[in-house]
Amino acid sequence: MNQDAYRLRVIQRISDVDENHWNALLATDSGPFLKFAFLNTLEKTGCVGGNTGWQVAHLIIENHQSELIGAMPLYLKQHSYGEFVFDWAWAQAYEQNNMPYYPKALCAIPFTPVRGARLLVSAQHDTNAARETLVAGLKTLVTQNDLSSAHVLFPEALDLAELQKQGFMLRDSVQFHWRNQEYQDFEHFLSALTMKRRKNIRRERAEVAVNQLSYRHVAGDMASSEDWSFFYRCYENTYREHHSNPYLTEECFQLLGRAMPEHFHLIIASKDERPIASSLLVVDRFTSTAYGRYWGAIEYLPCLHFELAYYQAIEYCIKESIQTFEGGAQGEHKMARGFLPTTIQSAHWIADPGFSKAVKRFLDREHEGMAAYVDELEQHIPLKSTKVVL
Repeated sequence: MNQDAYRLRVIQRISDVDENHWNALLATDSGPFLKFAFLNTLEKTGCVGGNTGWQVAHLIIENHQSELIGAMPLYLKQHSYGEFVFDWAWAQAYEQNNMPYYPKALCAIPFTPVRGARLLVSAQHDTNAARETLVAGLKTLVTQNDLSSAHVLFPEALDLAELQKQGFMLRDSVQFHWRNQEYQDFEHFLSALTMKRRKNIRRERAEVAVNQLSYRHVAGDMASSEDWSFFYRCYENTYREHHSNPYLTEECFQLLGRAMPEHFHLIIASKDERPIASSLLVVDRFTSTAYGRYWGAIEYLPCLHFELAYYQAIEYCIKESIQTFEGGAQGEHKMARGFLPTTIQSAHWIADPGFSKAVKRFLDREHEGMAAYVDELEQHIPLKSTKVVL
């Protein structure tokens, strides 16, 4: 890639580029969260941008003909909410030294802790050079705008290699994923678990079953606006019960449901024919992965969360031959329900040399602690056999 033949620039809304050109940067296994429709809907509905603390600053590469050849979903953050990689201690250390930590640069999918490509490059060009240019451009953006740092959350292996080559430090996180071992039905899945886990799940399902609930599985292309409205009511109520505000709006879900129906699956629980709870799966058929994103209820029932967010979702994955169900960030309790620990990484670049060294020491210690934590988790694998490909 000849430096004279391209330019780097920042765009303040994804709609500044053509939808087809953005999507052309995505590999077939990139998943739904990087698609133009997903990111654009977050912007159009005000879930990012404005006064949310997520200033849109996507970094793009164009050639001399203004052809899009690379991009990075990028935000300037005024806080650390909605990221699922916690750096509050770093921000506090900056504050104690009378230095601003915010704004910082964040390359991530807002509110969505899923691994995937972060350096989006056209296969028609020199992909290695494009990745190198994007990372170098991110560092330049940080230094030229007096930002504290740059953070790339949950990138794929190729991106991690380039980031590390350019001085980014890696940080481990643990998520819990369910793997389909060619299960024929839910009972077949239960038979693969240890007796303790099997009994626990049966007890939880029985505790819910006494309420004689019915469950409606709604494919995205069959979901009505009323279905989405009810789901949002449940989603919003979960946040309210935790004295918090939801990140996404009902308008956002309604628009996503119309723009990308093939990627959504709603599960709605009813009692006496009255809907009382709902959960949402985001589905990627190409990678055979379902992502458990949100759940909520307007009426509390013991163990209903486990039934709707996990067991009904697992039944759906088995029925549809979906190979992986990612249940979201954190949650050791997921192991008791058949999920296995998976280590994923993020990359961080701190502009100040002194703080960079301090963060490096912190991450080295944390890495050792995380390795010990994962070793401990693996002593409690819920499957009878641990010969599972992770």
